[in-house]
Amino acid sequence: MNNQGLMRIVSHQKLIENVYEMILEGEAASYVEHAGQFINIRLTENKDPYLRRPMSICDYNNHEIKLIYKVVGEGTRILSKKKTGDILDVLTGLGNGFIYHNEKEALLIGGGLGVPPLYKTCKDLINMGVKVKAILGFNSVDDVFYQKEFEALCPVYISTMDGSLGIKGTVIDCIKKYSFTYDHYYACGPLPMLKALASFDNKNGSLSYEARMGCGFGACMGCSMLMKDGTSKRVCVEGPVFSSSEVQ
Repeated sequence: MNNQGLMRIVSHQKLIENVYEMILEGEAASYVEHAGQFINIRLTENKDPYLRRPMSICDYNNHEIKLIYKVVGEGTRILSKKKTGDILDVLTGLGNGFIYHNEKEALLIGGGLGVPPLYKTCKDLINMGVKVKAILGFNSVDDVFYQKEFEALCPVYISTMDGSLGIKGTVIDCIKKYSFTYDHYYACGPLPMLKALASFDNKNGSLSYEARMGCGFGACMGCSMLMKDGTSKRVCVEGPVFSSSEVQ
């Protein structure tokens, strides 16, 4: 593929328990065009693990890509052991990212590891003169990351399921409590959160989905999901961002 390249790790640090921030440097960064796109990483030179690992992109420019990931299995455990200076074989600029809607006010809604893709989205919208607010949802205060980074950009509201920080409950509980107004919302997070948001407001949202992927570029059909109209779309190609009006 023409968006494949080698990238060098220039920074790799733990943010909280099992959550890491990695910055990659290389020409392949220039293939990324939109916030919400993703990268697919080969973890080893051999075939174990065989499949690349897809990672959402937190931030990027023409030379660097910033990732935030959580160690949840063998693949991400291997990634967490990589050191500054190591070289990774990557596919970058994959999928369709967020498309902006000439809005005056936008609401960003991130849940857990769905928070990172909204960071670049936030920067883009602010640079376009959009008034932005962000809701970051987590299970507990121990799971919170990137709060200060978002607070440096826009007003931030935190929700935690156990009430240990911010509003107790879901991101929708937070929306209802503060009666937020917005022209469009951008969301990324676990499937139950996205389903709830699509049900709450199915007209004004862009939802970024996560899915298990085989290839990352549409050949294997392993990440297909059923749309409201009965058609099937691939998260890695037609997504990961879909309109709230088209998803189930």
